[in-house]
Amino acid sequence: MVYIFLAEGFEAIETITPLDMLIRAGIDVNTISISDEFLVKSSQGIPVQADDLFENTDFSDAEMLILPGGQPGSTNLGKHKGLEVLLREAFAKNLPVGAICAAPTVLGKHGLLQGRKATCYPGCEGMLKGADCKESFVEKDGNLITACGPAAAVEFAKAIISLLRGDEVTASVCEKMMFGRA
Repeated sequence: MVYIFLAEGFEAIETITPLDMLIRAGIDVNTISISDEFLVKSSQGIPVQADDLFENTDFSDAEMLILPGGQPGSTNLGKHKGLEVLLREAFAKNLPVGAICAAPTVLGKHGLLQGRKATCYPGCEGMLKGADCKESFVEKDGNLITACGPAAAVEFAKAIISLLRGDEVTASVCEKMMFGRA
């Protein structure tokens, strides 16, 4: 199971695009609210119904954890103590983690990027404590995938699918979505 974490003020495209594309790839995905409400609003005011609440979820079947960016969504993710513990456990187990836009700052805040290549929304680099910051659209360092912002949502999703299911599945999803056509 892949878990995408929703915090009030998340970036909609950075959440829905990977969610959609992972489902198209046949990957089981659950959206998890870190608040005590199932309905979470994006930074654009778009309400999204989470599949479950953090406190009710058993993450023992986690295949990957994904943090969408946006503000104040990323700040809210960084304040959640349970998510911090889960992220630390994921890094200790070398479980894949993805973060896009401002969300890599959550990993930086918790000291999880030490010596890792990462990218983020321009201007957030100073909060990627210990990271080897890159100016790339999407950056993959082992089981860590980071991306720079909303425009990178499709490439971020493609990198995740490739990591979890391989290039052939990624190519199939892209072909069915008509990527490459002008």
